Amino acid sequence: MIDYLIVGSGLFGATCARVLKDKGYSIQVIEKREHIGGNIYTYKMHGIDVHRYGAHIFHTSNEEVWKFVNRFATFNDFINSPLANFHGEIYHLPFNMNTFVELWPDVKTPEDARRHIEEEKAQFSLDNPKNLEEQAISLVGLTVYRKLIKEYTEKQWGKSCSELPPFIIKRIPVRFTFDNNYFNDIYQGIPIDGYTAMIEKLLEGIPVKLLTDFSSLSKDELRNYKRIIYTGPIDEFFGFCFGHLEYRSLKFVTKVVDCKSFQNNAVVNYTSHDVPYTRIIEHKFFADNQSDVTVITEEYPNKWEPGMERFYTVNDEKNLLLYQRYFELSKEYTNVFFGGRLGQYKYYDMDDTIEEAFKLCDNLVKE
Repeated sequence: MIDYLIVGSGLFGATCARVLKDKGYSIQVIEKREHIGGNIYTYKMHGIDVHRYGAHIFHTSNEEVWKFVNRFATFNDFINSPLANFHGEIYHLPFNMNTFVELWPDVKTPEDARRHIEEEKAQFSLDNPKNLEEQAISLVGLTVYRKLIKEYTEKQWGKSCSELPPFIIKRIPVRFTFDNNYFNDIYQGIPIDGYTAMIEKLLEGIPVKLLTDFSSLSKDELRNYKRIIYTGPIDEFFGFCFGHLEYRSLKFVTKVVDCKSFQNNAVVNYTSHDVPYTRIIEHKFFADNQSDVTVITEEYPNKWEPGMERFYTVNDEKNLLLYQRYFELSKEYTNVFFGGRLGQYKYYDMDDTIEEAFKLCDNLVKE
């Protein structure tokens, strides 16, 4: 009998597999896709590492997590410094002094920028924001909201900002320094050989069955495993007995462009409604890949429907209450453990995913 069946070979499943394997447990991984790695899967195209499911930039301040991933990959020193395109106007992100100088020609100092923002905020009475629009204006003023938040967010979520709950942007990073580093974390970078190579090393010596859906396994097959770690959608595991949890999906359109550089930056957000995609990724800039052509991916947000890939959880009150019902039901399954973005219905950065996998494995080993 095998100790653990791990359903899903994404970062959560692969981390659990490695940690438990290193503790002496026997492991079997199954994966319904044709490849390992979940949404961090990368592949080569014209010598360029392509992120199939959107940009993934590793960042963390957790030294334990950083040491762990460096066992399986050598990371470059990539710093995420995206740009925003609003009707052809180019702005630096995250919101910092470069952004404010570009928005307001009279801004020369941090005090000038603060004055603009505070003057705009003062025009509104927003002590208790009722929606995302009011929340955003209360944090960064009207100009930043209109050009860099409003239409981008509406494309991303498929709703007006006045209909979206304020908690989606509880806070907005605002820096009064000339610093385009999107993340504040100490450690940042991307595996120089791509994420797939990192996942392959995480899963080294562990059997993996691709194109194998958990729902296709018979009861007799499941009896071969003492425990199951399930990283798929929790509502799907229970046959959607309480209904479907909501998600936002994405469509990726990847193109080879016959030039050395298309936008000369890894990520450019398109923040106006007239452009249907939310951003364009130019993959060669993640790893300084040398090629006479370039590969770009346009990212289109979609309403999720059954059969589509799930990307963003919709953590509003209705869905959180529905998830709680599934979570309570999961407690009855004492040998099944749910984890990861889909299993826990929560958006995780990659370092958060690894931390959660560590926690689960620690608890399993202690039992």
